[in-house]
Amino acid sequence: MALILDINRSREYYSATMDFIRMIDDIDYQILNILQEKARIPNAEVSRQVGMAPSAVLERIRKLEERGIIEGYEVRLNPSAFAQGLAAFLLIEADPAGNDQLGERLSQIAGVQEVHQVAGPDGYLVKLRAADPGELGRILREEIQRIPGVRATRTQIVLNTVKETRRIGLDGTTA
Repeated sequence: MALILDINRSREYYSATMDFIRMIDDIDYQILNILQEKARIPNAEVSRQVGMAPSAVLERIRKLEERGIIEGYEVRLNPSAFAQGLAAFLLIEADPAGNDQLGERLSQIAGVQEVHQVAGPDGYLVKLRAADPGELGRILREEIQRIPGVRATRTQIVLNTVKETRRIGLDGTTA
């Protein structure tokens, strides 16, 4: 019975997702690609590139925002300029007894940029930035390992970042 419910839930999610995607036309995709490349581009330039009136483009962008397709706009800062040049990925093994608030508690730690609940023996994958290995060690000892529900941690320090983006591939290619 549970399997049938999960399949039905998956079908509903897939159907809703497909309906959501169908609501985006070619012009919307063009606008989204332009905004992903340069979010601060003037509306007049977006209009010129897609061949529409500025008011029509502004209305499309507003509707994409209202529907949650555009979640927001961010400035990308250089972490080294703010003494956060060290990046690390932490695998957090969660206690099976559980702590429903573990993900939320991890997300509140200064320097944590991402918290993902993952399948497998580790319950969470966390991306964290710190000034140096000493600060990373302090955060692990004094903050993360003291959270109820954290059984163990494994840390991977980033030596070099080849690619880092929040862009979504809209045309079947990688972002």
